[in-house]
Amino acid sequence: MNIAVFASGNGSNFEAIVQAGAEVKLLVCDKPGAYALERAESHGIQSFVFQPKNFASKADYEQEIIAKLNECEIDLIVLAGYMRLIGPVLLKAYEGRIINIHPSLLPAFPGLDAIGQAMNAGVKVSGVTVHFVDEGMDTGPIIAQEPVKIEDGDTLDEVTKKIQQVEHQLYPAIVQRVIEDLKRGVRR
Repeated sequence: MNIAVFASGNGSNFEAIVQAGAEVKLLVCDKPGAYALERAESHGIQSFVFQPKNFASKADYEQEIIAKLNECEIDLIVLAGYMRLIGPVLLKAYEGRIINIHPSLLPAFPGLDAIGQAMNAGVKVSGVTVHFVDEGMDTGPIIAQEPVKIEDGDTLDEVTKKIQQVEHQLYPAIVQRVIEDLKRGVRR
């Protein structure tokens, strides 16, 4: 199974997935200069970089992405810090084959700055969710969740590090599980 990882920034989850031995064939990135691109290059993984502002519409750049995905014979899309909502064009082409990781126990704290939202709410437990992507923001069917305790006195940076440690273990394992399900014909 060939995987495309979509990332917009640092690419630490991309790195964890590659290090776990997944067949990542392509990195799709909407931010030229993102560190994830350097990570891909260091592993000899092809990158496709685009800037949405260079396209007339989301549908146009998603068609371009689909052409690249088809060229690389991609079976599964793994979002890893990709900071854009997936539109109908890509959702239809890869229905049931797009997963995302989110740094909270969804449905709590969807969207941007989930860790900051959790800290501001004063919760004692946050966590990580891996889910299938649908047309909403962090609303797709949940595949797995892992809690992370927030201790009194923890800083945002400390909680972020705790959550990333869990992400880097959980996401590669779930990617492998989804691949095995797809191989057996199990679709969500």
